[in-house]
Amino acid sequence: MDDMYIGKFLDDRYEILEKIGSGGMAVVYKARCHRLNRFVAIKILKADLAQDPDLRRRFHAESQAVAMLSHPNIVSVYDVNHSDNVDYIVMELIEGITLKQYINRKGILNWKEALHFTTQIVKALEHAHSRGIIHRDIKPHNIMILKDGNVKVADFGIARLLTTQNTLTQQTLGSVHYISPEQAKGGAADARSDIYSVGVVMYEMLTSRLPFEGDNAVSIAIQHISSIPLQPREINPDIPVGLEEITMRAMAPNMSMRYQSASEMLADLEDFRKNPSVRFNYSFIPSMADDEDLDATRTVPVKGVSQVERARRRVSGNGAVRTKTTPEEYRKNRKRSGSTTMLVGIFCIAMLLVLLVVFMWNYIIKDLLMQDPEETINVPNFVGSMYNDVINNPDYLLYYRFESPKYEQNSDRPEGYILRQDPAEGRRVTVTENKIPITLYVSAGQKEIPMPDLLNMDYREAENTLRRLGLDLKINTEGRPHDSYTPDYVFEQIPAKDEILVPGMQVYLVYSLGPDVKMVKVPNLLNLSEASALQKLETYGLVGKKIEEYNDTAQKGRVFQQSIDEETEVPEGTEIEFYISLGPEPDTPTVPNIPDEPDTPDYPPYTPDEPDEPDVPDTPDTPDIPDTPDTPDTPDTPDEPGGGEPGVPDNPGGGDDGGTVDPNNPGDGEMGEDEGVQPSG
Repeated sequence: MDDMYIGKFLDDRYEILEKIGSGGMAVVYKARCHRLNRFVAIKILKADLAQDPDLRRRFHAESQAVAMLSHPNIVSVYDVNHSDNVDYIVMELIEGITLKQYINRKGILNWKEALHFTTQIVKALEHAHSRGIIHRDIKPHNIMILKDGNVKVADFGIARLLTTQNTLTQQTLGSVHYISPEQAKGGAADARSDIYSVGVVMYEMLTSRLPFEGDNAVSIAIQHISSIPLQPREINPDIPVGLEEITMRAMAPNMSMRYQSASEMLADLEDFRKNPSVRFNYSFIPSMADDEDLDATRTVPVKGVSQVERARRRVSGNGAVRTKTTPEEYRKNRKRSGSTTMLVGIFCIAMLLVLLVVFMWNYIIKDLLMQDPEETINVPNFVGSMYNDVINNPDYLLYYRFESPKYEQNSDRPEGYILRQDPAEGRRVTVTENKIPITLYVSAGQKEIPMPDLLNMDYREAENTLRRLGLDLKINTEGRPHDSYTPDYVFEQIPAKDEILVPGMQVYLVYSLGPDVKMVKVPNLLNLSEASALQKLETYGLVGKKIEEYNDTAQKGRVFQQSIDEETEVPEGTEIEFYISLGPEPDTPTVPNIPDEPDTPDYPPYTPDEPDEPDVPDTPDTPDIPDTPDTPDTPDTPDEPGGGEPGVPDNPGGGDDGGTVDPNNPGDGEMGEDEGVQPSG
């Protein structure tokens, strides 16, 4: 059982990580909620108890009732479920230690620290009792201390499940140290039973000792019924008297002498906090069972412990059960019985005298002997009266100053009905010039409460919001698919926002389960054309995406691969990639050189591109212009100096001079060769 769940999932949501504790009926694990991404504590009902269908039914009923509690000093219950033959509760995970561990580590607690813890425990009980839930197993083991010093009470209502499974002798020793007398007798437990257990916890915090010790559960239970513990101040004189009085009143064996409600005890704790020197002057009368003739130190009562007596009529020194009595033992018992009866009679007479003296001292002698300059009176009972009648009563106005009333919604009492008062009835207070301040808690009646807006709120938070209204609404939740709302969030509420709610009304919350996803199978797209593939995917409610690639084996323009294999189930609307063949990859060996282009910045020739302009010098072809030197023909004018022989050059054909180049006129000869001009004959 210890490790069989570690690493497993419950309801496809809670992953069990490690075991963190174990109790009489369940094992506690640390788990992760993957839906809300948070750590939780999961309490799994033990397998042997899970075989009992009635216990399983009550397990769920009790847990669901506790889930209605919402208080900063109570461990929250998130979920109650049955999955894979496992019954479990999902709770808030508390990072801290138990009060029992703290006491064992520190020993006697400072009374201020004990007051701080007790106040929070009683506040948690006040909230639970107002919802009709009794804890039945208050003990330091069930009280968690957080890192900030606050406390949270765990395991509300769980102890009730064991009442039909275990007898007193089977209960664990840890619980029986804190059990109330009526529970030890096998009787019914109510809110006052929790208060008794709180008193024992206070006793242990203030003294670092338990009020009753024994070798077994039976002997301890008997002491709760028949014995009176040492006063806490006898163990720890540093305890203020007022706090000791609160502790011992909470632990009164007689239920009628205890605090009748957590609110009443809380009022005394608050008065003590304001004034640690206050004294409540409670007179504690050790109360045995009705009509019992027992002394205060006897540990085995004749009546009222039927469960124990039937199991162990007589317990010997070593704990063995004896069922027969010899004649000698009978005579001794008769003699001892007579002596005991006489002692009990003497004790009872002495107790009556003590009580008479105490009564006369408190109510007669003390007032006569003590010259108290200050007038004191007992606070009357205002509870049950109407507020206007009280504050307008001239007799009350002589002594009391009524503070602003504290209104509380209450469907059982009419508006103006006084529910509680502070100070409580019978409290002896001093009359001052400013009169005695009185705070009255008044019923506001049943006001019209509108339905809050719960849309787009986690349905569990919405349930808690409704429960905090105090109308005992019948809350029904249902999950449905929704495309727009986040899973677990409310998208429909009945009644609608601002409609008036009445106590016991049926309320319906519909929350999202996420989109209604339809699963489809991926079709085969191989060898289809692009158009056919897209059309086929559309028919199946899927989206296609084309990717083109070269492929040596597939026909060009046909699908040769798809991103998700056929017959695979996917949500409708999923995108499927399919690959279209471009045919074989072309053989272009130069193509691989293309990536070399980025190296071109290394080529220096690109910088000389500017000198391309020097091509302009090609224009020097114009030097052909020098052909103009033909103009030197003009030197023919020198013929003038020849006088009468100007005609000689005009007849080159005459004589040998016809083929000779005139050195003075080389252009003629060269010209004849270059240009192919034939000389005239």
